[in-house]
Amino acid sequence: MSTQPPLQDPPTNGADLHRSRTVRWLLWLAGSVSLALGLVGVVLPGLPTTPFVLLAAACYAKASPRLHGWLLHHRWMGPMIRDWETHRSLTRRTKTVAQVSMVLMVGLSGWGFRHQPAVLGVLLVAALIGVWVVARIPTRR
Repeated sequence: MSTQPPLQDPPTNGADLHRSRTVRWLLWLAGSVSLALGLVGVVLPGLPTTPFVLLAAACYAKASPRLHGWLLHHRWMGPMIRDWETHRSLTRRTKTVAQVSMVLMVGLSGWGFRHQPAVLGVLLVAALIGVWVVARIPTRR
């Protein structure tokens, strides 16, 4: 038995949706690609999940209230999205877990690519960018 509320369009006055049908379609496409990348990131080391899911939610907020509502009420993704939309910041613990897990996964991946310096270099640069992006997000108590 599901405890989730039924999927419904969240109430909107139309101000949230982009006026252009073409832009809404492009936002829907970008949100769908981002969500797919986020889901792949669950199982693929080095590909982050959270930023892609948050990007998908932002795109869907302007393109499809129904899909945005679905993400907000999703069992696993919903709490993360609601927390971000409410506070626009991360707790110190969340930032630490994100950065430590990135460093660990990149370290494991780097070990596998230790004999391919070009790939290892790209991996390390991507890791530094990821750690820097998380560090720049405002911290809340």
